[in-house]
Amino acid sequence: MQNFKQKILSQYQILLQDKIDIYQDLINSLTEDAQNDAKSSAGDKHETTLSKLHIEQEKIANKLKEALEQQAILLKLDIEQISNNVVLGSLVKTNHLTVFVSTALPKITIDNQTVFAISPQSPLGIQLMHKTINSEFPVNTVTYKILEIF
Repeated sequence: MQNFKQKILSQYQILLQDKIDIYQDLINSLTEDAQNDAKSSAGDKHETTLSKLHIEQEKIANKLKEALEQQAILLKLDIEQISNNVVLGSLVKTNHLTVFVSTALPKITIDNQTVFAISPQSPLGIQLMHKTINSEFPVNTVTYKILEIF
């Protein structure tokens, strides 16, 4: 049976894989549309349509690249690593929220607990990194205290 941290990682991996699949499908669909448009059209309208399709394809390609980079970060995590300090891959319970230090992803709920995946470069991530249990620090107007590190 998966432990809580494994469940979190697994849920984020599924979420990212779903995103990647959607982006790849969209890119394939736009490529098909462009090929079909190239066969059936001519003139300025054709050029405008192709240009719009190309711009949309670039936007989605950038989102795909970002999702693949996030997936690579998750794949590199050693969630079995035990550390007294917050490190990449730590699950940290504070007096305000529970965070998974990895990459910025949407919040999820696992076993009725809300978890936020944050990047170590985020304002909260910067403050958390290398801190220990009972460390306190402010972020904006909120003072956080580390209760547990998994």
